[in-house]
Amino acid sequence: MIKKTSRNKMRQKRHLRIRKNVVGTPIKPRLSVYRSSNNMFAQIIDDINGVTLVSASTNEKDNKFANGGNIEAAAAVGTLLAERATKKDITKVIFDRSGYIYHGRVKALAEAARAAGLEF
Repeated sequence: MIKKTSRNKMRQKRHLRIRKNVVGTPIKPRLSVYRSSNNMFAQIIDDINGVTLVSASTNEKDNKFANGGNIEAAAAVGTLLAERATKKDITKVIFDRSGYIYHGRVKALAEAARAAGLEF
């Protein structure tokens, strides 16, 4: 019997392959996305100094979502992250989708961040 590897294990392998080349700098930090079944998380990270500069998620106290795992919530997180980043004078980032397919919630977050002022 052939054992099938889980989707998350395959995603983690893709993420490691991507992370070999994608590095956030103080000038152009990395926008990392994590998607669980119930929530959406995004961070802007400076990998050189090992510091998270800005973060946003659907399960923060400010955000009142009936369902944090849908496209509308992901778009709201992207907008919120971009607003917080512009307050800290961050305009250009490198998008790290963490091995997820650029589709659905990940795409909604990215497009909302672009619309709110981030360039990537």
